Amino acid sequence: MAEKEKNPFARFLTHYTKGQVLFREGEDGEEMFIVQSGRVAIKKKVRDGNEATLAVLEKGDFFGEMALLERLPRSATAEVIEDGDLIKIDNEVFGDMIKANPEIAIRMLRKYSIRLRETTRQIEAALAGGGALPEAQEVQPAQAAATMQAEALCYFIGNSSGNMFPVFKSDSLLGRFDSVTGSRPEIDLTNEDQSRNISRRHARLVVKDGRFFIAEEIGTMNGTYLNGNKLANGVLTPIADGDELMLCRLGLTFKNNPHQKA
Repeated sequence: MAEKEKNPFARFLTHYTKGQVLFREGEDGEEMFIVQSGRVAIKKKVRDGNEATLAVLEKGDFFGEMALLERLPRSATAEVIEDGDLIKIDNEVFGDMIKANPEIAIRMLRKYSIRLRETTRQIEAALAGGGALPEAQEVQPAQAAATMQAEALCYFIGNSSGNMFPVFKSDSLLGRFDSVTGSRPEIDLTNEDQSRNISRRHARLVVKDGRFFIAEEIGTMNGTYLNGNKLANGVLTPIADGDELMLCRLGLTFKNNPHQKA
């Protein structure tokens, strides 16, 4: 009973084993899936007839919503590559799911926004270049090294691991890599959060007039605490050297850089 109260969609939970194909590219479908445990590979056919893996999804990731929302054939194949539990959602419970977990709705909107922005960028580039799409520019190692050598404005230290996470931008997101949208936060805590408790867009650090502020992102579900006090959603709160920031169960210590002027 306690488990059902904690997860209202537990009754839609199904266990899948490695190698099971949830759906194939081109098939009709009216369900989407949310990964609770295990991993799922999203694959697409390429020119030589083989399948290329587009993404590997894990706890908290969702997929298959295109068929549910647009009633179009599946655009890719989904295969379980590690035993786990998935929530299977159809049209009847989709509305309830969005109400119970607004983070899913926000990420879904963000996913389509990124897709639309990329499509627009490609169209504009094609028109500007006489119809030819430009090739992707590869970031040279020297460029990446030069960026990493820049002096950080401040940094966070993982309380358990001791790992350091430098902050180079005056507006930086803290969270995890999002396999659904392909976006990565400026302060990537994916490897630090092995339990996958924090949100992909969990909090934001902002630097204004030489002062540092932290705010919980809209849609974050698992709580953000500064020195033991829960932060209000979307409200900038001052953060100072030595303060402890808790993202769900992940503890970080904030350190100002005395040699850097914000």
